[in-house]
Amino acid sequence: MTQDVREVNFDGLVGLTHNYSGLAHGNMASMTHQGLIANPREAALQGLEKMKSLMEAGYAQGVLPPQQRPDIGALRELGFTGSDAQVLARAADEAPQVLRAVCSASSMWTANAATVTPGLDAADGRVHFTPANLQSSFHRYLEPPTTGRVLASIFSDSAHFAHHPALPATPAFSDEGAANHTRLCAEHGEAGVHLFVYGRQAFGGDGVEPARFPARQTLEASQAVARQHGLSEAQSVFAQQHPDAIDAGVFHNDVIAVGNGPVLLYHDMAFRDEEATLDALRSKMPEPLIPVRVPSEAVSLEDAVASYLFNSQLLSNPDGSMTLVVPGECQEREAVWRCIQDHLLAGNNPISEVVVKDVKQSMRNGGGPACLRLRVALSARERAAISGRVLLDDALHGELTTWVQRHYRDRLSPADLADPQLAEECRVALDELSRLLGLGNVYPFQLG
Repeated sequence: MTQDVREVNFDGLVGLTHNYSGLAHGNMASMTHQGLIANPREAALQGLEKMKSLMEAGYAQGVLPPQQRPDIGALRELGFTGSDAQVLARAADEAPQVLRAVCSASSMWTANAATVTPGLDAADGRVHFTPANLQSSFHRYLEPPTTGRVLASIFSDSAHFAHHPALPATPAFSDEGAANHTRLCAEHGEAGVHLFVYGRQAFGGDGVEPARFPARQTLEASQAVARQHGLSEAQSVFAQQHPDAIDAGVFHNDVIAVGNGPVLLYHDMAFRDEEATLDALRSKMPEPLIPVRVPSEAVSLEDAVASYLFNSQLLSNPDGSMTLVVPGECQEREAVWRCIQDHLLAGNNPISEVVVKDVKQSMRNGGGPACLRLRVALSARERAAISGRVLLDDALHGELTTWVQRHYRDRLSPADLADPQLAEECRVALDELSRLLGLGNVYPFQLG
């Protein structure tokens, strides 16, 4: 056991082009709220407030920057020519959905940024990172190059950190990152077992897949990431997500299950073979698994998707208890709130507290508290090796709040995305942010 290991939650800052374009097929919230007027400033401040409150509660909190948007370089690769203003205008006229895609602020959901293996689980003792290729949707497929540069800038010391390339961006290796990965252990400083959840098998398999919405993670991608990180068979469990859950809008496993320490909080429709998944975890975990099962009779799939009960943060406390950070929508669904009070808080499990957070701007696009953070378990030595200024404290929170208030619009519609002034505002803001966070040149416009 490594006593000084702490889990750091790196939340993504909401980008300046946060909008409701309805790009995510299979994400019910994104599809439902398409076309609404967004408030990027409010969205970013809501995210920062969540980060600050968790920091003040004693949890280690980090921050990751947004991507450069609009991605005019991507538009040029697709044949749009001229000045930036001309490229944007032509895209708005000829391919408005493509313009919306290259303006997406989806990198705010950093659970999809990468898959991470702590150094204490890796054979070489280093923390391993693989950026997700996110090939299942064009607007997210654009993210990995910048994600890789940002992670390499922050975790730059090769003595402590190892970086792998994103998997080939093909359907066979479709990878959505940590949203389909959970590390279970007795304590963060003890060896863990890695649960990889996939929606379909690209090569072979029995063909049982969702019929309505696409399965975004393949078994082959999960296996490849495990190999990149040097995880052994004894450290890994691969489980198929229930196809009916995907068809109900559970596009990632973290919309239907969340794990922390030895606790796995999950809906009874989370896995295609529930018992086999639990048996595999039990056989490989050195400490007893604590499954917290929510039956469909208590919370329907519809309520689970609408409330994002399982897309909550489950956090360890020094006394061995756990805090569940849920979105405000959980209070709005009677069955969900009753389940939290009567089943989770009153049950025989470590969950002792529920904290409600307002992340409505993110929720309307289909991202709850768990979507907004990438979990990285780090020893004290590894934390000291972090480059830049990305671990949140009061001073950094204050400067980021001021930065948001200075640069972000409080109203943005899909029609505003063609405004060339918005693109310039984003470049100015991100150039300032990269200096504020000490990241160096990570954005395309900074690289020439």
